[in-house]
Amino acid sequence: MIELTPILNTKSEKPIYIQLTNYIKKEIIAGSIRPKEKLPSKRKLSQHLGISLNTIQASYDQLCAEGYVRSIQRKGYFVTDLDNSIFLSHHHPHPLQTNNRKVESTNIKVDYNLGRVDLEKFPYTLWRKLTIQSLYEDQGELFNFGHPQGEISLRELIVKHLFASRGVRCSADQVVIGAGTQQLISQLCTIIGINHVFAFENPGFNGTMAVIKNQVNKTAAIPVDEDGINMQSLRQSGASVVYVTPSHQFPLGMVMPISRRIDLLKWAHENKAYIIEDDYDGEFRYKGKTIPSLQGLDKYDNVIYLGSFSKSLIPSIRISYMILPPHLIERYKEYFSIYKQAASRLHQDTLFRFMKEGYWDSHLNKMRTLYRKKQNTLITSITNDFGNQVNIIGEKSGLHIILEVSNEMVEEELVTSALEVGVKVYPLSTYYDESTKHEESKVILGYGGLSEAEIIEGIKLLKGAWKL
Repeated sequence: MIELTPILNTKSEKPIYIQLTNYIKKEIIAGSIRPKEKLPSKRKLSQHLGISLNTIQASYDQLCAEGYVRSIQRKGYFVTDLDNSIFLSHHHPHPLQTNNRKVESTNIKVDYNLGRVDLEKFPYTLWRKLTIQSLYEDQGELFNFGHPQGEISLRELIVKHLFASRGVRCSADQVVIGAGTQQLISQLCTIIGINHVFAFENPGFNGTMAVIKNQVNKTAAIPVDEDGINMQSLRQSGASVVYVTPSHQFPLGMVMPISRRIDLLKWAHENKAYIIEDDYDGEFRYKGKTIPSLQGLDKYDNVIYLGSFSKSLIPSIRISYMILPPHLIERYKEYFSIYKQAASRLHQDTLFRFMKEGYWDSHLNKMRTLYRKKQNTLITSITNDFGNQVNIIGEKSGLHIILEVSNEMVEEELVTSALEVGVKVYPLSTYYDESTKHEESKVILGYGGLSEAEIIEGIKLLKGAWKL
């Protein structure tokens, strides 16, 4: 029987079962594991590698799913008979593939990517158990098309969660589940009407900006001040729809105070306008009490509330939701009731069970504590190594901060010099509208997916790169 000796990195962002799967696939492709050869039993491999049976099972399941291995009942797992020549042929790479290899070959030691979360703390075993329950207890019903607005059981729990945590008031019939915020924004543009002027914060989330610009005829980029979106500029823009991130402005990080929220709601009421409130990471606030949502303060049904499980659970789950006012729900049904639900029913049902049994609240509490600790480590390291030569912006919430650096380097120089020592930081200019001139020395550091040791190492490397 073959012996498998992979090097598994428990600190990697890739789950252990994926690392094991990739190792076995490479061995099969290279011919080190031959066609029709039997893989070690799950129990023997578990003991040999010192990892759980569930991890081995997940890896073998993935190999079977991709066709590298087949399971024969009561006999074990056997390598399929593949024609490896397609993998091993020497061909000239596509130019884009060549470029990608150059990027990948760069020795990145610390990546302050603001889109990553801590995957090591995701409850894989529990999620797998609940997924299996969904499959077995549902007897295959989840394999059929579901409700266009999403599973009613999950929508009802989202309603309860939002009322308790964010003061959002709605019924399950107002909830529309989607496969990511961008998909829902695209639907909103159609529901509201593409001839309206759509405004958004500048700087703001470039993924949303792109969708809005692709969908509607006219947009307006509105500057932000210390309290959020600038109301004078918004009033002068002629907009009748505005996209905002009031709980944690993306990317600058300020929290919109109650006075500005009231002013924004007043503008919407007076102009018969809509506010799209994206509460993308509202669960992670570290200083002060959570300010109620705009939707909870709204008395005139002008606010559309958006939420997501990408930051609080895992990005790839692709479950987000919007809360539409009653009159817009009617318009949604008119336009989209014929559309099939885009988010996986299986994931929706698993998430419902995860929330119903209390795992969601405990997971949030655990992650909130973890991220607060990581942020403290980051800010302490910055303070110790950089002193008063930097200014930290947006540290009250979320999974990223902005650094304003006073070393006479412009943004591009900060990013490039960091990359030369193996650290990736991200330019703030990416999130400004293309019409805006941006010459500030500010970069973004995300810390959600990094360990505390990596956070500290990265700051020490940046100290040298930026000559601070």
